[in-house]
Order: sequence, then C-alpha cells, then structure tokens
Amino acid sequence: MRTPTLLALMLGLWSGAALALAAPDEARGARLFSDQCSMCHSLSAGENGMGPSLHGVSGAPTGHASNFAYSPGLAAHKVRWTEANLDRFLADPAAFAPGSAMPVSVPAATDRADLIAYLKSAR
Repeated sequence: MRTPTLLALMLGLWSGAALALAAPDEARGARLFSDQCSMCHSLSAGENGMGPSLHGVSGAPTGHASNFAYSPGLAAHKVRWTEANLDRFLADPAAFAPGSAMPVSVPAATDRADLIAYLKSAR
C-alpha cells in the first residue's frame, strides 16, 4: 500500500470515529421532535394524542402512561426506556416490540441520538 493511500485511509477512519463520538445535539432533537413527533406525541404529563405522552419517558417502563391504551405488542414488552431501548425502538418499532402500533421509524442514528438527548432533557 502506498503511503498516500494509507494516509487517506487513516484520515477517513479518524474522521468517522470523530463523528461517531460527537455529542448528541438536544436543540436539533427538539426541532426533530417538533417536526416529526409532535403530531402524535406530547411532552406534557398526561396529555396524549394518537400516541402516548412522552413526558418522563427516559428511564420509565414501557407502557408508563396510565391513561393511554397501548398496543398489545408494546404493552407486553416489559422493559425500561433506556437510551439503548429508545434507540432500538425508534430504529425499528416492529422489530423491537412486534405488534407495536408505532408506524414511524427514525432510520438515521444521528437523528435518533439527538431525539433521545432531547427526550432526556425535556422533563
């Protein structure tokens, strides 16, 4: 391997690692929530829409909103909404909780990280 090629490869790996280590952007998460989630979800306690209120969702058990009728798939999925579980759910709700009624996924990892950071901060 020639030195310029090796250097280019190393720079590419370094820049990719730097992007992966970038801190989530809560402000961007707030904009994403407003644009993509607020049609169905609220951040106000007890204020449900088509989807449950997401007030205090970070760290809460699945199906935590007592006044919302969850789909059987999500109601049966007894875990806590950790960052990892929120990420997996947002990436593919049907794979995370088969039978979930959540029709929207968030394919981009950066978008999911920003949304999760915002959800954690919006208490």
